[in-house]
Amino acid sequence: MITENENKKSSVCNCLNMRRASQAITEIYDHYLVPSQISISQFSILKHIHAMEPVSVSALAAEIRLDRTTLVRNLKPLEHLDLIHDIAQPGTRNRQLCLTIKGKEKMEQAHVYWNQAQAQIEAQLGQEDSQILQDLLLKIEVMVP
Repeated sequence: MITENENKKSSVCNCLNMRRASQAITEIYDHYLVPSQISISQFSILKHIHAMEPVSVSALAAEIRLDRTTLVRNLKPLEHLDLIHDIAQPGTRNRQLCLTIKGKEKMEQAHVYWNQAQAQIEAQLGQEDSQILQDLLLKIEVMVP
């Protein structure tokens, strides 16, 4: 009997393989983060805001390496959940984002589940292969002109 994992094969296309791996890793993190009721993308945004606050949308987009328009779209649910707020003076165009108390609590709660996902991935790959993966991903990222 062939299991689902035995049936999966690598493509000759590096781009397709990276997209598949990205989707798989996102699913793992999202699975672990279910109890926190936020996704890995939302968790990452909260962590970056917390580390940089107060932070402008442009600076946050540059740090996360995400298109500004995409980031703005992803910020809206976090604002509606009262996890982030804008502390800029009314009428100014440059938003200054910070976590709310609820946002800090959500990030801390989610961090526990994020750690579990990290541990699961490292257990599956092993510490050495995890480090190799991080090194290879960084090499790929810096290839972009």
